[in-house]
Amino acid sequence: MEWNHKTVLVIGTGISGISAVGALLRVQACPILFDENTTLQPEKIQTQLPTDREVPLILGELPEKLIDKIELVILSPGVPLTCQTVILCKQKHIPIWGEIELAYQLSKGAVLAITGTNGKTTTTSLLGQIMSDTYDSVYIVGNIGNPYTDIVADTTEDSITVAEISSFQLETIHSFRPKISAILNITPDHLNRHKTMEHYIALKESIAKNQTAEDTVVLNYEDPYTQAFGKITSAQVLYFSSQRTLERGIYLKDETIWLADGIHNPILVMNIHDMSLMGLHNVENVMAAIGMAYSYGVPLTNIVATVRAFRAVEHRIEYVATKKGVDYYNDSKGTNPDAAIKGIQAMNKPTYLIGGGYDKQNEYDAWIEAFDGKVQRLVLIGQTREQIATCAREHGFMDITMADTLEEAMKFCEEHAKQGEAVLLSPACASWGMFPNYEVRGQQFKDYVNQIKE
Repeated sequence: MEWNHKTVLVIGTGISGISAVGALLRVQACPILFDENTTLQPEKIQTQLPTDREVPLILGELPEKLIDKIELVILSPGVPLTCQTVILCKQKHIPIWGEIELAYQLSKGAVLAITGTNGKTTTTSLLGQIMSDTYDSVYIVGNIGNPYTDIVADTTEDSITVAEISSFQLETIHSFRPKISAILNITPDHLNRHKTMEHYIALKESIAKNQTAEDTVVLNYEDPYTQAFGKITSAQVLYFSSQRTLERGIYLKDETIWLADGIHNPILVMNIHDMSLMGLHNVENVMAAIGMAYSYGVPLTNIVATVRAFRAVEHRIEYVATKKGVDYYNDSKGTNPDAAIKGIQAMNKPTYLIGGGYDKQNEYDAWIEAFDGKVQRLVLIGQTREQIATCAREHGFMDITMADTLEEAMKFCEEHAKQGEAVLLSPACASWGMFPNYEVRGQQFKDYVNQIKE
């Protein structure tokens, strides 16, 4: 594409939008930054933009006469396709790309991309570390918190980009084609935006829509959606399984991970007790990362060495400290019921569970059922606390405490949890409304824990 003097509307003034503006300026395009939110402070936004060229900034409503000049729209992932400005641009037949698509068009080298409802960040971080330990030019980007467009100017034909891709980002891809992709799992999430489970599933599967038989998609055999997708995708399929032996794929058997190519005898990869990540879900994440790295050509010895040294991602079943004999775990990244189930399953002692938050229209029955005698007390905060409490009582769980703030919930847990028990922040809900994001929520939890006096 010819970018010189191309008028591009970037919608969204968050980290992705700012990064997209920078990438467009580097290829001599003419970006216009826009946000419908009129409460934003223009001066603050301007300080984040490059200073060598002036970038028009518009807040509120986009003048229709300006729409006629726009040749391309770059949409930040936090902005839905139902945004009025996006609808107007679509009616004018202006192409709508996401920041991921823009970055893919501008970058060089191989792309390894990961999606799934849960486990994306851990798997992306681990795969990124495996690749970094083996190759010189590796970038870890995407939903993990590093905008893809930030690194495009540095990529070369020898570069490897490891990308965590969310369903929001997959809404606006077009030519995006990873050399190796992975769909870790698909369970209900973000239905307030995607409306139906069918649409959400289709978005997750679209990570592989442009792949061919020259590419590979790594899929979870134990997830019915991803198992079925393996039968219709055009890419080569490598399954992983935590429940059964596979003729071809990566599987867990007797607490060891095996690799089978369907021709030779299976290869013993490693014992799961040689890794520091907790829980069966993390074994699945590790198998997915192994499958992706091995498919790219990384020697198994390199892969295993990195897996053994790898430590848990912050905010994902992260051990914080032991205070007064009570273990505290931060699982703030458990932003939906299925992710929070993994947090509970990783606990091996009586647990005070802090849950609740922003309502993403999820159901909590499976989460409550997963308590399995481990949860001593459910301490609820946020917009969903009454809904979760009602669901818990319907399942016969009555040990519930309501708190107005995370600090109040923490004080209750500190006063009541006994030596040999655990306190787990695993909300099963997004953080919005009480916190800007799950990282801030998790950091506040850790701050409260570290303030507890022995």
